[in-house]
Amino acid sequence: MHSSVVKYYVRLKFDVEGVVEKADLIGAIFGQTEGLFGPEMNLNELQKTWKVGRIEVNLESKGDRTYGEVLIPMSTDISTAALIAAAVESVDKVGPCSARFTLIGIEDVRESKRRIIAERAKSIIKEWASKSISESEKLLKDLMEVARRAKLISYGKEELPAGPGVYTSDTIIVVEGRADVINLLRAGIDNVIAIEGVKIPETVIKLSKDKRIIAFLDGDRGGDLILKELSQVMKVDKVLRAPQGREVEDLTPLEILEILGKEAQIHTIEDTHLDKLSEKVKETFPSINGTLEAIILDDKFDQIARVPVNELVQRLESVEGAKYLIFDGIITQRLVDLALKMGLIAIVGHRMGDIIKKPTNILLKTFDEFKIE
Repeated sequence: MHSSVVKYYVRLKFDVEGVVEKADLIGAIFGQTEGLFGPEMNLNELQKTWKVGRIEVNLESKGDRTYGEVLIPMSTDISTAALIAAAVESVDKVGPCSARFTLIGIEDVRESKRRIIAERAKSIIKEWASKSISESEKLLKDLMEVARRAKLISYGKEELPAGPGVYTSDTIIVVEGRADVINLLRAGIDNVIAIEGVKIPETVIKLSKDKRIIAFLDGDRGGDLILKELSQVMKVDKVLRAPQGREVEDLTPLEILEILGKEAQIHTIEDTHLDKLSEKVKETFPSINGTLEAIILDDKFDQIARVPVNELVQRLESVEGAKYLIFDGIITQRLVDLALKMGLIAIVGHRMGDIIKKPTNILLKTFDEFKIE
């Protein structure tokens, strides 16, 4: 059918006592149904008005008998389709041969289409769910990867358990103990430090004077006591708690991220620092390009060391206060891993090597990205 949409397929089977051809079958159907219910119901007229499509016949002859099926596509209402089906069932001869037509059924094409659409919808949902689960698994995998890179460190004169982000982040998450720090590192949160007891360490009090402090405490009586102590000796900007009766060290990575919300953003270089870094890179590039040397800067962008690239890894491990690295070479995975361990904020080089484990809290840039003329 061309201009009308098929709504129904009228399907009949037939059995003819003799050998006949398709043309004989179709001729019998048109001829013996003509005039039964008025001219407007003739198959010829219905075909002219695109209400009946091309009739298909599948037949097979065997043992002086012909049998098979007839398929009539129709775009009429169901009553007309049923009437045509009944009319075709009344055909009792094909040529000189006795014949019998029996309705197999009237198939609602729209219903079939709905079923196909429904099945496809189920498939789409399944694909989406699978993708969603895969993305969640990838998120957890990425978090675990960050955790492996963000190693537990000791911070301050009390050697408090902490993540390397305490050096670079403007926000510090204060937790109760070492196990809490380790669990936040697993969740990819590295700007964290533990107080290790009810008495608040001087190092944490000092941090609160320059940093925004978030207390993330257990949901029990112990958490209440530590919060009271914290509030008496230092400024706490925000308080977050584990669910009632639960401890921070027992939370899953996703639970931690859900509780922290927007506070869970892993520390990255600030825009104001990026502007200063850009200025420093443009200023430094002419003197370093082609020298195979590296310049190490502190948090104020002051140069604290200039070393040959082949000595860079060794020197980075011994230089204190290193925050920015600008060098005439390729940024490698080994260098990135070391920079993460040492608390660097940014690395700028000529080009990127094969960085499989790209950290989210170190800025990696090439000279080209700074549009150096």
